[in-house]
Amino acid sequence: MHFNSNFMYSLLFTILSFTRVLSTEADRSCISKFICPPFNTTTPPPYPFSAVNGCGHPSFHLTCKSNVSLIAVNLNSFSLLHYDPATSSLTLSPHPEQKNSFPFCPSNFPNIPILPLDFTNTPFKISGSSCSRVSLLKPCPTRTNRTQAATNLSSCSWYVALERRPFRILEKVCETGELNPGLSEQGCQSDVLGYLDNLLKMGISVEFDTNNDEYFSLCTHCRLTKSGICGFNSSDPKKPFLCIVDDSGVGSETSIWIRHHKERVKVAMIILVLICVVFMLVLAYYIVIQRKLIRVKTGLEDPTTTFLHRHRCASLLPPVFTYEELESSTNRFDPKRKIGDGGFGSVYLGKLFDGRVVAVKYLHRNHQTPVVGGITVSSKSFCNEILILSSIDHPNLVKLHGYCSDPRGLLLVYDYVSNGTVADHLHGPKRKVYGPLSWQTRVDIALQIAIAIEYLHFTVEPPVVHRDITTTNIFVDESLRVRVGDFGLSRLLVYSEYRNSSGELSGSSSGCIWTGPQGTPGYLDPDYHKSFRLTEKSDVYSFGVVLLELVTGLRAVDQRREKREMALADMVVAKIQLGLLDQVVDPVLVGEGGEVEESVAAVAELAFQCVANDKDDRPDAKEVVGELRRIWGRTRGVRGSNANVVVVPET
Repeated sequence: MHFNSNFMYSLLFTILSFTRVLSTEADRSCISKFICPPFNTTTPPPYPFSAVNGCGHPSFHLTCKSNVSLIAVNLNSFSLLHYDPATSSLTLSPHPEQKNSFPFCPSNFPNIPILPLDFTNTPFKISGSSCSRVSLLKPCPTRTNRTQAATNLSSCSWYVALERRPFRILEKVCETGELNPGLSEQGCQSDVLGYLDNLLKMGISVEFDTNNDEYFSLCTHCRLTKSGICGFNSSDPKKPFLCIVDDSGVGSETSIWIRHHKERVKVAMIILVLICVVFMLVLAYYIVIQRKLIRVKTGLEDPTTTFLHRHRCASLLPPVFTYEELESSTNRFDPKRKIGDGGFGSVYLGKLFDGRVVAVKYLHRNHQTPVVGGITVSSKSFCNEILILSSIDHPNLVKLHGYCSDPRGLLLVYDYVSNGTVADHLHGPKRKVYGPLSWQTRVDIALQIAIAIEYLHFTVEPPVVHRDITTTNIFVDESLRVRVGDFGLSRLLVYSEYRNSSGELSGSSSGCIWTGPQGTPGYLDPDYHKSFRLTEKSDVYSFGVVLLELVTGLRAVDQRREKREMALADMVVAKIQLGLLDQVVDPVLVGEGGEVEESVAAVAELAFQCVANDKDDRPDAKEVVGELRRIWGRTRGVRGSNANVVVVPET
């Protein structure tokens, strides 16, 4: 491998400079001059502060950098803005340099740290004034969480301040307490991150107790009885207190030099080991960078990783698996372990190293034509599913455990849902093995699917349109609990105002996004196909076809039927209009009694409304859930011979 000579010279110069700094550091005394703010004097900073390792209090060590004093607390670095010896308090602000190692996170809020501000096992605690101030930093509460947000105001909780967990701030820091009565509520903040950035820039007030800290009491004794200089043993991991005095019992610069001189050999060995470690790390990093540059130049760099990091902060993405781990978990993608096959990929049963049984989706290598940004159609579907599923959470939606982006293949790792799909149970192999589903069970399944769609349309913001609601993408477990999956075609409805003044989803033509029609034949919204306008009502149409499958037990598209009846929606709608619904109802449901027949007719009528050609004539997901709950309530006492009831709670 070719090494850049300038780089090697720079590396050598850095190591030599590092060595000189460490060697001269050992010879400095505890009374070295310190002129960084807020100690703009030529005298050393007062105890407990010190700029020399081994001097002062170990928790108050300062580093002078860029005309500011930095103090490290656990894993975070802070700028020391103010010190008040009268109240034993400090004003600290997170130092923005911590963000340099996270290039994919937002850069316009430099004062918001990536790591939690953890003050445990330190002398510091957040002062009451800061706790009261940050407890009022919150988003505007919605109707569903207003009570919860009001309850959280009684304690210093930063979890209500930021939705979707962009950063975890001040975890396990503030103690529960009453708000300052004299503090006026700041109210809702339209720009929570910006407001938080400004608040942290002004600084957080922390306090420390000198009475309960043995360093302070031992320091007082050291000064009064021995006229010594207060420090600690930096070579001991516990950093015990050390009263530094010379042979005559008087603290001086000479005594510090003697103490460090005795440890010079030990320090030299530590420095040598550190230099070797740093050199190896830098060398390894340089090799990785060189290889990455070669991959970019030769066009081998996988664009999916870049695409994901550009659209989401890396810390919010699901875990990344190696190709080798997933290959091993599926026995090298053994055909005997294939449990499904779709338009974009095959699904294999896998067992991870930690024992979890998962479903591994291996995207097909077709659709490789590059689209905008250099990413292929299959890669775009892959990235889209990761971005959607990493931001939603619902018991009736599949859970994404992680992914793998590798030149050898794109893989997604999900929960394994063991009982097949709804299509398998309606007109596939599961129907032959377990028999047809009872009507009660079919209503249960329909309601669970509708609840999942309602969550995507009304709870997630911006709303998500699934675009591929089919019985082959709806999985059921052994208890017939539904999991809606396959979000490869899903889209976020990102437009200016997707809800009207009453909070309901807009039904106007402005409440849409323009995109080429995609989906499964037989389920595709005809209005979307003609107008290229994608709305939530497109999912409602697809769900209407699913309802027709539940009523008839027939496939959404069957080429064995006559041309005009090849699409199930066309066939059933024509029968309903002629009053001939009984001709297409699943024969196993006929004769179960009048109540079942009424319930079947009610579901068929709802499906008829959902598959209306004009999207404005269709109900929205919330209305569909309401009607299905009414039907579900009437059928709870009606069971077939093989009924398996799934209790669906109110949302």
